[in-house]
This record gives sequence, C-alpha cells and structure tokens, in this order.
Amino acid sequence: MADWSIIYNQWVPKEQTLREALCTLGNGYIATRGAFEETLAEDDLHYPGTYLAGGYNRLTSEVAGKQIENEDLVNWPNWLPVSFRQPGEAWFHISNVEVLDFKQELDMQHGVLRRFVHFRDSKGRESKLNTRRIVSMANPHLAALEWQLTPFNWSGEVELRAALDGRVINSGVARYRALASQHLETLEQGQYDEETLYLVVQTVQSKTRMAQVARTKVYLSGQASGVLPQTKIEQGYTEHVYKLQATEGQPLRLEKSVLLYTSRDWATSEPLQDACANSIRQGTFEESLEEHKRAWQRIWNRCDLDTACNTKVQSALRLHIFHLLQSVSGHTVDLDVGVPARGWHGEAYRGHIFWDELFIFPFLNLHLPAITRELLMYRYRRLNEARSAAKAAGYKGAMFPWQSGSNGREESQVIHLNPQSGRWLPDNTFLQRHISSAVAYNVWHYYQATGDIDFLSYHGAEMLLDIAQFWSTIATINQETGRYEILHVVGPDEYHTEYPDSEEVGLNNNAYTNVMAVWVIQKALQLKEVIGDSRYQELLTKRHISPDHLTRWEDIGKRMYVPFLEDTRIIAQFDGYDQLHEFDWAKYRVKHGEAMRLDRILESEGDSVNKYKASKQADVLMLFYLFSSEELISIFQQLDYDFRPERIPENIAYYEQRTSHGSTLSKIVHAWVLARSDRKRSWTNFETALMSDLEDIQGGTTAEGIHLGAMAGTVDLVQRAYTGLEIRDNVLWLNPVLPDEMPCLNLQLRYRGHWLELKITRDKLIIKFDRGWSKEVKIGVRGEAYTFKTGDQKEFDIRR
Repeated sequence: MADWSIIYNQWVPKEQTLREALCTLGNGYIATRGAFEETLAEDDLHYPGTYLAGGYNRLTSEVAGKQIENEDLVNWPNWLPVSFRQPGEAWFHISNVEVLDFKQELDMQHGVLRRFVHFRDSKGRESKLNTRRIVSMANPHLAALEWQLTPFNWSGEVELRAALDGRVINSGVARYRALASQHLETLEQGQYDEETLYLVVQTVQSKTRMAQVARTKVYLSGQASGVLPQTKIEQGYTEHVYKLQATEGQPLRLEKSVLLYTSRDWATSEPLQDACANSIRQGTFEESLEEHKRAWQRIWNRCDLDTACNTKVQSALRLHIFHLLQSVSGHTVDLDVGVPARGWHGEAYRGHIFWDELFIFPFLNLHLPAITRELLMYRYRRLNEARSAAKAAGYKGAMFPWQSGSNGREESQVIHLNPQSGRWLPDNTFLQRHISSAVAYNVWHYYQATGDIDFLSYHGAEMLLDIAQFWSTIATINQETGRYEILHVVGPDEYHTEYPDSEEVGLNNNAYTNVMAVWVIQKALQLKEVIGDSRYQELLTKRHISPDHLTRWEDIGKRMYVPFLEDTRIIAQFDGYDQLHEFDWAKYRVKHGEAMRLDRILESEGDSVNKYKASKQADVLMLFYLFSSEELISIFQQLDYDFRPERIPENIAYYEQRTSHGSTLSKIVHAWVLARSDRKRSWTNFETALMSDLEDIQGGTTAEGIHLGAMAGTVDLVQRAYTGLEIRDNVLWLNPVLPDEMPCLNLQLRYRGHWLELKITRDKLIIKFDRGWSKEVKIGVRGEAYTFKTGDQKEFDIRR
C-alpha cells in the first residue's frame, strides 16, 4: 500500500472476489466491481457486478414452504466485456494462461483501476496486457476503459471482442442463490452505428429501464485501425468482433466508452435516445480521464485527511474516504436514494439502508453537507410510509423500518439462512425500533453542523416530532414503579432477540432504546426555541399533536425506566440481562477467533446466544459513543438516576469482556469510548477497524460488499474522536489528543458555511478560517471559545 494506491503484485485467485469489492469504481450514481474485463460470473472467483444507486427490484421465492418477497439491489448488465483470441481458439481468460508477471493498482487519487499482466498461453506465446478503467466522477452516466494488448514473441491474426451482456442475474451472495434472482428482462439490443452497440433492459417488478450504449474504437500502433467490426446480436447480448493483424512488439489498443441512462434520470427524454445522442459527443479515453481526474482533485482538496506521519493509516483512511465518496457524491443529490450499509459495491444485505448512517453522516456533515441533506430527504420522503407502519402496529407518529429500500417499507427478511447449519430461521431483528432515534439524531446533528434552519423547519422538525410521538405511544407506564417502559424490542446488539424459553419475541427495556427515546423527546420539545413558536404550532397542528401529548412527552422525559444490574452501577443492556449465563469466551476464541458470529455458531451446535451475556456489537456502549459525558449525565439526572462520569469506565470494561465484535461497527465504538481513558487500547481497536475490510477479518463478507459504516467510522474517529471535536451551544469545540502512533493531522472542515483548515501536532493546533457565508463563528479550544472571522488564523499550545 502506498499513500494513494492499493497495489496487488501477485495474481492470487482465492483473493479475487475480495479484491473486486475493494477495487470497485463508482460515482454516487453507478458502481462497478473490480472484476477483469474477460471474466463472467461463471465461478466463485469472479463477479463483475454493476449497480445503480437505488436500483431495486422485488421477487418472490419459496423458502421453507413459504412465499417470501425480497427487494434486492439489482445487478445490471455487464458493460465490461473485452477479450481476444487467435482464430479458432478459446477467448483469453486469466485462469487459462500462465501468469508471468502481474500488477493491479487502485489509484485512489485519480479514481483509476489499472492492471498489467505478462502471460504465456499453452502454445508458448507471450503477451502483455495493460488496462485502465474509470467510472467518471465528471459525468455520472459515463464509464470507460482502455485495453491494450502487446504481442511479446509472436505475430499473427487476432480477434478482439467488446460486448454488453444483459444475461446477468443476482448471484453475488452465496446464501441468497437458492432464491429468485432473475431481475431483468431485455427490451432491445442492437447496433446504433458502426462503432456503437446498445442494450436496453427493464426490471421485472419495479419497471426501471436502463439503456447502455457502448462506443468502441480500435487502434494499431497508435493509429485508428479503420477495421469495421462484425456484429453479433442475441437476446440480452450484443458484441463487436474486430479481426486484426498483430505484430510482435506493436500494441493493439481498444477504447470502450459506455453511457448508462435510466428511466429514473432527470433531464432525460428517453434513456436509449439520450444515451445514443450523448455517446457521439464523448471524446477519447484520455480526454474523459482528464475530466475525471480534475473532478477527483476537487473532491480530495476538501475531503482528504492528511496523516503523513503514519503511512499505513494514511493509505487505509484514503481508501475508506474513497469508497464513501464513490457511494455518495455530488451526483447523489436529487437521486432520492439512501446510503446502504455495504455501499453500491455488492449484493450483501440486498443493498438496504440501515442505521449505518449514524457512522457515515458525521464525515459528510463536516465536508459535504449538501449530500447529508439529500440523504435525510430520502428519509423525509418516506415519512408517510413510516407513519403507516406505526399506525399498523398500533402507535402514532412515525416508525421507520430497520431495513429500507425503494419506498420505505420494512425490508427486513422474516427468515434468514444460517450458513453454518444450513437451516432457515426466524429473523426478528426488524424489532430494532431504535432506527427511528438514529434518524432523529442525524437530523439534529446535521442542523448543528450546518445551521440549516430551512431544512430543520420544513423537513427535519416534522420528522423529529413524529418520531417523538412514536416513542410516546410505544412507551407504557408501569403502575408499580411509576416509570415508563418500552417492551418487545431488539437493541443494537442483535444477538438477543427474545428471552430464553419464551414464546414472545423481543426484549423489554433495552437501555439504549429507552435513553435514545428520551433524547428524541427532549429535542422535539426544544424545537420551539429553534424554529420559532409560529412554525412549531403549525407543525403540532399538522401532526395532530395536542397539549396533552406534550404533557405526556415531558412526563416520559422525566420518568423513563433505565435498567441497572442489581447491586452495581452498571447499566443493564435490557431487563433480565443479569439472569443470563456467562459465556466461555476462551474456549470459543481459540477455535473461532475474536470476531465471531456467535449466533450462527451456537445455533449450529443446537444452542442459542439468547441464553448468554454475549453481544454481537456495542449496545449500551453506543450511549457513550453518541453522547458526551456531560450530555449523557444530564439525561440521567433528568430521569432522576444517580449516574456519574466516573462510572462510565466501569460500564465500558464490563461490556468489553462480553462482546464478540461480530460486526465491523463494534470496534469503531470501542475505539471511540476508550479514546481518552485508554489510548493504547483505543488505537488497537482503531487499527483492527481500519484493516477490517482490507484484511477481510470476518472471513469472506467483504467480497459481498464493503462495510461502509465501518469505513466511515474509522475516518470519523480521526476527524472527531482524536481531535475532540464536538458542536455544543453554537460553538465548535476542539480538544485534540492525537494518538502516539499518529502524531500529526491536517484536514479541512465545513462548519456553518465556512471552511476551516486545521493543522494538529502533539504540541500545537493551528486554525485557519476561510471565507464563508456568515460573518463569524465561535470555535472553542480547551474550554475557551474564540470568535473567528474571515482570514483569521490562530495558534494554540495544546501540550498536556
């Protein structure tokens, strides 16, 4: 790994699907995995998936005797295919030749995927292959590649093939392969002109059409070949074949530019018509590449985190930023899409949107807040569906789904396959009602970072009020204790979905869920002070929220129940947690390592994780991740619980020992909560999270799609946890304590319309204040607030 590149210097077939995920190229509109041009999804080594942001389709499958409907992120036609052969022989495939030299490089600075292969075929002919590929950040509809073949010790006739292949299915996740997977039907295919092929497909249920138009040019020794191709057209497939005379040492170069348009696009008359018209306007590969590079340069100018004093951290952080900005970019704005947990990089989780926004939005808030706003509008546009879900469950307000897709209905599967036992099991994780609090949290913190009062007033406040009303109606009063409770839910842990030997699903009084509900209600009540009384009253009237409702909100905000372990100062994960058995961690870690999926392991052994004090990921500790100690203590004081800052380390230590880190998000949270109290262990957790996808620590899951929340979470650890960044009382507070392993950090931040440049070392903090839209803002350092105006630069001694 170099500062700006991920480099593979050997061809290792068993690593290929992982590399394909990590080498995905995208632009916020489309994304294509880093599969080789000559490969198909014909084995478990290669999977050339192309995905459209928000490109979903629903199919019904028979599973365990039931008809189950799933909504999937669709694998769209493969625009990559390019290969060559000698007449009458098989087409080139890397698996069928002897690889003499190999290099693949993901150039993150410029968004380019390169490959070099020196190979020998079965007849002793050696060739060199060089390829370059982009998914344009300058033009969201454009993908392009350059494919250059140089005969090393032979001359003779060759055939070059370039194609569009719509005969694809969804088969990128092994455990889904028994389900219905044919999402596309072909509408048209053919040849537009001598250089151009087209293919039009449509999803069978959602009826989204996509047109792909490929323009191919072939060059011999740098000059246009003048050779006209032979055309082959089959149902769902079109190809051009060029017959050329190859000369030893002289390169054959093919350029392929592909335009992808859909029926969902803005400013489009008809996808095929517009794709063909714009295809003619495309320049050479080099011209497209230069525009693409300039677009990436503009992004990196604002979004890079410079940690040049630690090169390993530097390259991994850039990889994480790179994939985040390929998943959501300026092209995402107005697409009406969310941000999926696995990016647009594969078919894991079916491309659904979860709570990972909590880990993704903080970076966007402080760099590209217009994107956060658009992603929040995805939630707002599905508010009516969330209201309908709440009403159907017997509640008021808005109940957002744990898994969301096209229209905001609940997309969580009702049964899931345990790949270790081969059994289909009930899935009750949809009871993670805390997702609604995550939406509210993201709304509030976007406003804190941007001061976007228009969004808060017209969209965000309505979501906050509806979510508060939901929590008010799902909470019930316990007449014996006089406190409010929330029953039959699942917490962030996910392993615990019911009590042992119980026929009822869900748990009672998950501490994280209850505290978050109180926080949402508090913010909903505070909205009046922010958006003004008249607008607040308008929204209360619109949502039929009465004075009696507000009185109940205030009462819940004072009397919500939070469970504690008996005779301790430890917050209980949920009621009855202390009745569970301790787990034999040492025994299972020897066999399965630390990052275990205990739920699958124990079920395959005839046991259940519901019996044990064993968590998949942070649950109670999420409270210390999302809130400063001051804010959290304030909530407990309002609830009349004696919880003090010095008890936080005890809680962290207790749950650290009982967490399997079966999710890549878990190490993020643990690194964060230890950042001030135990910097060494914080850094160890951070390093694990940083390398979790690069090293695929969960044993094959990254190949199905990168873990975007974990990637963004590591970036945010550097951006906020290690800089001590917090927005409170209209002040951007900074209290840097850089880890010993990362003694310097340079970055830019967008705060309330201004760009700030920060330069941090162990001893010094320099803040440079750029031009913005407001006259001044307040920035606090080590407890003291300073007013900054355009052009100001201040230096602070931060030695401890």
